Amino acid sequence: MNHATSNTRPWLRLIALGSRVLLGRLRAPAHARPRNRATVAPAWSRSSTRARLCARCGGGEPARSRCRFPASAEGPKAGQVYQNVKVLGDLSVGEFTRLMVNMTAWVSPEQGCNYCHNPANLADDSLYTKVVARRMVQMTQHINTDWKPHVAETGVTCYTCHRGQPVPSNVWFTADAQPYGSNFMGDKAGQNSPTVDVKLGSLPYDPLNGYLAGTPQAIRVGGTTALPTGKGASIQQTEKTYALMTHMSSALGQNCTFCHNTQNFSKWEGTPPQRVTAWHGIQMTRDLNLAYMEPLTSVFPANRKGELGDVAKANCATCHQGVNKPLAGVPMLKDHPELAAYRPYTAPAPAAPAPAPTTAPGPSQ
Repeated sequence: MNHATSNTRPWLRLIALGSRVLLGRLRAPAHARPRNRATVAPAWSRSSTRARLCARCGGGEPARSRCRFPASAEGPKAGQVYQNVKVLGDLSVGEFTRLMVNMTAWVSPEQGCNYCHNPANLADDSLYTKVVARRMVQMTQHINTDWKPHVAETGVTCYTCHRGQPVPSNVWFTADAQPYGSNFMGDKAGQNSPTVDVKLGSLPYDPLNGYLAGTPQAIRVGGTTALPTGKGASIQQTEKTYALMTHMSSALGQNCTFCHNTQNFSKWEGTPPQRVTAWHGIQMTRDLNLAYMEPLTSVFPANRKGELGDVAKANCATCHQGVNKPLAGVPMLKDHPELAAYRPYTAPAPAAPAPAPTTAPGPSQ
């Protein structure tokens, strides 16, 4: 018995020592940990000059904020040093490089810089992903500048939607209203095909088209009088509104009372402030889909489009992913001011050529 106990004590001491070391490393800030093989940047960033990380974080920062330390705004502008910089030319070379590092970590950590860039010519626009990424940068700056009633000062970055994936997990395409044609199945009327957008309910399976894109439709279907005073909303329209509300509830991980006053769902008086934020969110998402996503239809290849040839579009779940504040409310914008606002850049005009030297007249003969 004593022999067994003496044999187990060294193992217990070893486990205790290992636990203390592990807990100590978890408490230490990422940039203060020793740079060993487990904390250095992944191979794609070590092999790319553009994607090398600053010495202060050494690659130990999480992907959502790969390099949180701001770069200096001093020095030459990216538009002066690099070719074909159409959107971020106002940034300093340091700011520009830092943002490229972060965008690679946010969107294509496995593919690296070559997901958007031609490695033989970084200025080349032949890859559709680069054209799309440029427009997405503008969209992000637009959100952080013009949609503060929804995102406030928290802001968004590419990581808010992408989470380390080239294509965000939650996007949507316009669904075929009659996928089986005129056959024995009859008219489906856009229903009876359960989808996750409506939590697998017997509701319209395309609850987003008409609200977040396409021809605008009225969301409000509740009556405003005790008795009918005219033709109100149809049952189909009412079900589609309910399907949209179901999608929003699922996307935010909340029930109806998060935004609505159950005494009167249609009245704004007495409703939680989240309803105003949600209203702006609907308008914002529709704006992004119509102004930024749909105009890129001709840029995307066929394999990146839906069955009807439309591009992927955003909905509430694209950013929120099951929580009422994306990323649980972690402020993204303060660490990445390059995406705070769109600052137009105009390349300086070339210097005027120096005047030709004039030859002084010689002495008269």
